[in-house]
Amino acid sequence: MTSPVAREEDGAVATFVGLEVIRKVSPLLHTPLMSLSNAISAIAVVGGILVTGDKDATELTRWLGFTAVVCASLNVVAGYLITDRMLKMFRKREPEKK
Repeated sequence: MTSPVAREEDGAVATFVGLEVIRKVSPLLHTPLMSLSNAISAIAVVGGILVTGDKDATELTRWLGFTAVVCASLNVVAGYLITDRMLKMFRKREPEKK
């Protein structure tokens, strides 16, 4: 069994590594990665709904499931908006009419 301190250190290292990996992503790859992130968040929404709706769930479990649904939903919506904005950058602009 690991101690809580070891788990916090693992979380800090994972956060640092994740940030470094994301910073090095090319803008051309950002949109597909964001789409994949949205898909993973959608799975988290479904999981949160299932946990929250379980008849044997404790009150704490229901609150955690509800929090997961809210956070993952916000992530999906924000990811969609960012992906849409990134895709607009790659569209050809129509010439201005004079």
